[in-house]
Amino acid sequence: MDNQFFKNVEKKTGVNMSDILELANSLQNANLKDEKTVRGVIQRVSQIANKPVSKEMEDKIVKSIVNDGKQLDVGTIAQMMNKK
Repeated sequence: MDNQFFKNVEKKTGVNMSDILELANSLQNANLKDEKTVRGVIQRVSQIANKPVSKEMEDKIVKSIVNDGKQLDVGTIAQMMNKK
């Protein structure tokens, strides 16, 4: 990828691209049927995005991914976090 692309994304979002790439790499072989793993990912995304996730919201996201089989991606988590 183009280094300038990453700089532009970082500038617009305030999110460090190395953190996002590190998270993406960690997801490649993660067991997303394991509740502990999913909770760890949610907490990491929350930290990267600088947006706290309540215990109740974390529980809903975990249930959705582990029990209901929803795909785990940043877009899905962001949508769930933004629902009121």
